[in-house]
Amino acid sequence: MDRIGRLAELVVPVLTDGCIVTLVDREGRARDVGSWYGDPARREVVDRYAQIRLDTLPGDSPVGQALTTGTPVTESVDAVLALMADGPARDLLTALAPATAVVLPLTAEARTVGVLTLYQDAGRIMTEEDMEIARQVAAEAGRAIARVHRQSQQAQLAEALQRSLLTDPPALTGGAVVVRYVPTAEAARVGGDWYDAFLQRDGSLVVVIGDVVEHDTAAAAAMGQLRGLLRGIAHYSSAGPAEVLRGLDEAIVQMHHQTLATAAIARVESDGDRGRALRWANAGHPPLLLLAADGRVTVLGGELGDLMPGVDAGSIRTESVVPLPPGATVLLHTDGLVERRGSTLDEGTAAVTRYLRDLTGRPLDELCDGLLRRMLRGTPQDDVALVAVRLAGSHPGGAGTTPAHD
Repeated sequence: MDRIGRLAELVVPVLTDGCIVTLVDREGRARDVGSWYGDPARREVVDRYAQIRLDTLPGDSPVGQALTTGTPVTESVDAVLALMADGPARDLLTALAPATAVVLPLTAEARTVGVLTLYQDAGRIMTEEDMEIARQVAAEAGRAIARVHRQSQQAQLAEALQRSLLTDPPALTGGAVVVRYVPTAEAARVGGDWYDAFLQRDGSLVVVIGDVVEHDTAAAAAMGQLRGLLRGIAHYSSAGPAEVLRGLDEAIVQMHHQTLATAAIARVESDGDRGRALRWANAGHPPLLLLAADGRVTVLGGELGDLMPGVDAGSIRTESVVPLPPGATVLLHTDGLVERRGSTLDEGTAAVTRYLRDLTGRPLDELCDGLLRRMLRGTPQDDVALVAVRLAGSHPGGAGTTPAHD
């Protein structure tokens, strides 16, 4: 909405001497979001006036009438001052000293979503041509606000759907599972990242990370479908990661052939000697990371894994097995954690590796939060999902599980 607020600077001085832009939110609250005056000496005055005027203007003022009726109102400023109670707002309008106020409603989808207040100094005549141009500006601003509202609603729906599908990890004993999801800074791009953690029928812990290409409501819906498919295949079959991905390949080809996604799956299992091992497979996703208790970090696989799911139903999936010593941490994440404009995935992975070393020994939830703070430094440019597993002893599971959705 900042760009709508800057509208005040665009109409001054071409159409008017001063301007205040007002928007109405979805709860019906009006607020001034931008102001400008052609006379530099009065810019601070109009800015201060815009900060407080809506709290004091009566309902029968030009602004109140335009917001209520959705029709333009023109009135002398002397008449407006006569309606206002004594106080700072009245004093500021007196100091501003315009002669006339023209208030134009901003309408979107048959609803008044704001007003444009144009202040005319004494001696300025607003012609019918000027008024027609001002009406066109107001109409275009209303359409722009409608587009922003639609994008915001779509983003809220996508994020709500996504969060409803990102369920808590299972309760375990002897270790911990931590999950995190951070939405993108660009609201319209919410939708595709997911994580999962669950137990197969034989009790083996499975963790999954995935990312559906595109970012919108459709991506959030596709994410939910793929996540459900993968979970069902893994739970029913109790198969390893490669076989689960092969089943997902066939399902996507038959039922979701237009969906593009990446995924990585890991299963914690016995190594046959009272120890634990990690069996994993990767389908086009950023690599898994293994942090040993002494701070050594191992990148599991190359920059990206095998083919993306569903590209080739006959693709032979490969899986690998690595020892999982007590105290080791396994991290799966989406590309939003490591992708940056002007840098490569390898550089992003190197940064994650460096920060993991720095965070060695921290409780798992602190490690995940610390990693996100260091890598994102604010709101990310893309969604970020991650799931981390740490085994405290010879059995999978933990003292607890910690979900968090920022």
